[in-house]
Amino acid sequence: MSSKAAKKKPREAARLAPARGYPDLHEHIEALRKAGLLIVVDRVINKDTEMHPLVRWQYCGGVKEGDRKAFLFTNVTDSKGRKYDIPVLVAGLGGNHAIYSLAMRCDIDKIRDRWIKAMTHPIAPRIVEAAPCHEIVYKGADLKNGHGLDDIPVPISTPGWDNAPYTSSSHFITKDPETGIQNMGNYRGQIKAPDRMGMNTSVEHGTGGYIHWKKWKALGKPMPVAVVLGCPPSVSFTSVQKIADIYDELHVTGGLIGEPLNVVKAKTVDLLVPAESEIVIEGYVSTEYLEPEAPFGESHGHVNLQEYNGYLDVTAITRRKNAVITSWMSQLTPSESSSIVGPAREAAHLLHLRNNLGIKGVHKVVAHEQLTGMQKLIVIQFEKDTPQTEIWRALYGVASFRRAEGKWIIAVDKDIDAYNGDALFWAMCFRCKPHRDMQILPHKDEGHGPRSKIDSADSMVLINAVLKEPFPPVAMPKKEYMENARKIWEELGLQKLKPVMPWYGYDQGEWNDHLERQAQFAVRSEYWKTGKWCARHRRRDVEMNTEMRTLDVDPLEDDK
Repeated sequence: MSSKAAKKKPREAARLAPARGYPDLHEHIEALRKAGLLIVVDRVINKDTEMHPLVRWQYCGGVKEGDRKAFLFTNVTDSKGRKYDIPVLVAGLGGNHAIYSLAMRCDIDKIRDRWIKAMTHPIAPRIVEAAPCHEIVYKGADLKNGHGLDDIPVPISTPGWDNAPYTSSSHFITKDPETGIQNMGNYRGQIKAPDRMGMNTSVEHGTGGYIHWKKWKALGKPMPVAVVLGCPPSVSFTSVQKIADIYDELHVTGGLIGEPLNVVKAKTVDLLVPAESEIVIEGYVSTEYLEPEAPFGESHGHVNLQEYNGYLDVTAITRRKNAVITSWMSQLTPSESSSIVGPAREAAHLLHLRNNLGIKGVHKVVAHEQLTGMQKLIVIQFEKDTPQTEIWRALYGVASFRRAEGKWIIAVDKDIDAYNGDALFWAMCFRCKPHRDMQILPHKDEGHGPRSKIDSADSMVLINAVLKEPFPPVAMPKKEYMENARKIWEELGLQKLKPVMPWYGYDQGEWNDHLERQAQFAVRSEYWKTGKWCARHRRRDVEMNTEMRTLDVDPLEDDK
């Protein structure tokens, strides 16, 4: 809000804030500050040309994932010199794993189980009478007189391509007119006028917002909508989760935080909104007309060209007095949005395979991030000795789970680092024979990505790159030797190491006591004993490169 607008007396002030045991956005920002994960930018920053490009450098400038930070911009302007008194938090929820973990108030290694619990044990929200999000209420003529959407410092995400500022962390709340069940989805919103914004419900994903819009259209009525800009991190995290239409994401939020989320009735639409929201935009989306929307840089790494989409006529904007908005760093992955989406999406796949399909042996499901948008390449890790029937059931299960996810689906063993593309290629090259271990399935939805003008249909490739027979050991020094060498590395004061699997060698089924004994002679510098054994087993009746495992030989004797 501009400094001039901030002086106007609020139309309505909320009473005491409701009790809660989960952090709101302000408390999360303070936690980021204390953890050394926040960069506060007090210098003037142009939201339309400088803000997102500045933060983008930590994703494309060689900055390691663990060194990324959240950015809080406190002195925001635009290209016309307009000043805003609402700070903007970028990369503040998923800038890296540490930031995501802090926002979840959960250790990284426990996040998957937290999501599974939230999806299987939702908790209904608590309706309160007064809420922080209603400390200031603007509606009617206020919206066109300095207190509308133009008063909110929404950045331009992809300067040079986007045709307007777009809300990138905007949680659209809608309601099924038949069942009354609400849905909350994260969609982009084009700022078009002080009292009008675009709405792209990502039709290719079959989102709840789009399903609701079609139902309201069938009734011949505009769709009531509330858009949340800035809120408790737990609310943002559930807004990107895709769950069955019978569930309300605000109930899943309760499961995520372990208590009811505070919600309050919106002022001009019949919807419940998170009580600790920073800003809520209320209004109605036309079901009669659509408007041109985009271009906008998308998470699949390309610009989404102009198309027809919905638009929201704003009826009210409510906010906290000290509001802060979030703007997610999206577009080409890796990005903040992919870090936010990933854990929930992976947990949903795992829950589907284990609970819905009852598949045994699934260790983890990983959605590949770098450049692929966490939708097209999905990896399933399996425990050792999982039956081939279960592996193929899981491949088919992922292929059919969601209409637009899973174009390349790869099954690997637990020892393969599913986050490492090189490791995946390693498994595909040596643990997979395409004529036997690969299937191509037609009739896949084209999904999220540039639309082909040649062929609108797509397909899936299922690849079974799991070990199917014993293999020789991985050709790296054994773990104890690598660990000892690391101590020497650190004593020498060399740069910090970040081990990538495989960083040590391990057996894959073909190692035996005979070979182990020879290896132990070698590390004890007694390899001449092996040399003598080799001399005793000279033969003239074998071909070059004939493997010893196929021959009947005497075991190695300890030469005295």
